Amino acid sequence: MSKTRVIGLDIGTTAVRAAEVEVGRGGSSGGRQPTVVRFGQAPLPLGAVRDGEVAEPETVATAIRQLWQQHKFSHKDVVLGLGNQRVMVRDLALPAMPMAQLRASLPFQVQDMLPVAVDDVLLDYYPSGQFQGQTGPMVSGLLVAATKDTVHANTAAVETAGLRPLMVDLTAFALTRFQARGELAEGTVALVDIGAKVTIVVIATHGVPRLVRILPGGGQDATDAVANDVGVASADAENLKRQVGVGFAVPAELRPAAEAVARSTQNLVEAIRNTLVYYAANNPGHAAQVVVLTGGGSQLAGLGQYLSSASRMNVTYGHPLSTLRPGGSLPQGDHLAQVGHALAVPVGLALGDVA
Repeated sequence: MSKTRVIGLDIGTTAVRAAEVEVGRGGSSGGRQPTVVRFGQAPLPLGAVRDGEVAEPETVATAIRQLWQQHKFSHKDVVLGLGNQRVMVRDLALPAMPMAQLRASLPFQVQDMLPVAVDDVLLDYYPSGQFQGQTGPMVSGLLVAATKDTVHANTAAVETAGLRPLMVDLTAFALTRFQARGELAEGTVALVDIGAKVTIVVIATHGVPRLVRILPGGGQDATDAVANDVGVASADAENLKRQVGVGFAVPAELRPAAEAVARSTQNLVEAIRNTLVYYAANNPGHAAQVVVLTGGGSQLAGLGQYLSSASRMNVTYGHPLSTLRPGGSLPQGDHLAQVGHALAVPVGLALGDVA
């Protein structure tokens, strides 16, 4: 893309979010640090997006139009993120060949690996390294297979809003670009983005994703558990969830809410921990050294400490724009800190087109 400003668009369960990133004409290779010049989000009603897939295109399109009207993004070309349970990411080694030829061969290479017909999915490949196999040079990397109807549902909502989705990118790769920079690009890290209904886990070494898991579940599950157990509306359940957190002593009247949060959060933490254990067992000596949390669901009080105790790892929170330049139209000070957890995916999507 010849534009020096790229916009990443993330369609989440509870909001649509967009970030505009500016680079020099030479891209990031030109030596200029990218600048995040604009960021905004617009809320979505529950049910408009289900498990990462657009269920109500017109509702989502209306929110996107509102986002563009309020935040005055400079154009309508976007890089769209995709990440849900209907996207499969798997390790795959293939004979070394030019990337165009390798991608063209994917339908024949992977047809027996997929749970659906190869004609029903869109395929891509993310190379991460090379090695010498028994029959010659091999490429190691990640296979990405997304069902066509999932991709079409999300792109249709964007087009209905009057935007042009120039590229669809995996949200896990966007997360890696945003977080695995600076010091976090020097070793092996686990990047965990907890959304409302989908949690993305990426283990990256020297900034290159080695494992991706898209887990069902997120912060909304704890809200729903409180609503069901206590018998309150979703908005009140959200407030109760944030009030009790996880792992804290609470008054007797708040114990039902605290127990609901603890039960729901335990399931998610165990799924994250199991992913970390799996990678460590299959990569001796190269386990992740730290867990970095982003996403709205990560803001639950006590969650970081809980995950640290369960995984026996250091857990920290992603620092918004720690390796990027903030533009003048971004929120500043405490407000930037409050929304910083939501920047990771849309900024990372934009960075994918300027790298």
